[in-house]
Amino acid sequence: MRKQKMKRLKSSWPLLFFALPGFIWLIIFYYIPVFGNVVAFKKFQFSDDGGFFSSIFNSEWVGFKNFEFLFSSRNAYIITRNTVLYNLFFIFVGLIIAVSFAIILSQMRNRFLVKTIQTSMLLPYFLSWVIVSFFVSSFISVDKGLIPNLIREAGGVAKNWYVTPGIWPPLLIFLGIWKGIGYSSIIYFAAIVGIDKTYYEAAEVDGATKWQQIRHVMIPQIVPMMVVLTILALGGIFRADFGLFYQIPRNSGLLYNVTAVLDTHIYNALTASGDISMATAAGLYQSFVGFILLSVANMIVRKIDPESAVI
Repeated sequence: MRKQKMKRLKSSWPLLFFALPGFIWLIIFYYIPVFGNVVAFKKFQFSDDGGFFSSIFNSEWVGFKNFEFLFSSRNAYIITRNTVLYNLFFIFVGLIIAVSFAIILSQMRNRFLVKTIQTSMLLPYFLSWVIVSFFVSSFISVDKGLIPNLIREAGGVAKNWYVTPGIWPPLLIFLGIWKGIGYSSIIYFAAIVGIDKTYYEAAEVDGATKWQQIRHVMIPQIVPMMVVLTILALGGIFRADFGLFYQIPRNSGLLYNVTAVLDTHIYNALTASGDISMATAAGLYQSFVGFILLSVANMIVRKIDPESAVI
């Protein structure tokens, strides 16, 4: 048995060698920083003597005091509500749109057109939110924006949308889905392409229409992937896209009730106070809540359909 394991190890060493850089990167940037979470339970004071690690050991232990700012703030309800509701929209509305686009692409017969559409849909995913914010500003800026100028040309009164809260929830949801829809749809498109063609042939023999084939063959085949990706997304429901909620509305205080999320709240608090311990506590809280939600969602799915669960 041991000889077989050694033989298998020797035969697969080239693959292990190529995987080594990724493994090292994972250890350095994901596992080693976990020990830094102890800062969340200390009043971190940086000292020049001994460097960062010495500062951690010498800082005063304060327990859960650093977590208080998240719950004692009068805006705690607002930032929690916004973070959860926006992410729920991104997860479930984005899922429906991504699957719909993937199905539409799978039914197109012109391969060149499919690749062109995929490329154009994927392009926003690689754009920085800083660049997107300038595009948005060119449309809605009260001075030089396209839409306000058209409103004035038509005889209307243009609003300053950077101080008007009502437009921002649908705009942020649209931009968040628009930026990520290309990446998500490609994943589902790949899953659809991998479905065994004999299923469609059998359905066609039974007289199934295209819509019936999509409904009873295609969608059930990609449901496990939809469930797994949704479970993983639920794990990050307390994490918001900082660039989207900070860069696009330009951190406007008048839009706080509809644009403030946990990440922007932490950033603003950190820049105001410079308290590293507080920021670490917030990050640990996000990770802990995400882990609980992911575990609960996976447990529920495992009871309903064990094969669709993550583990």
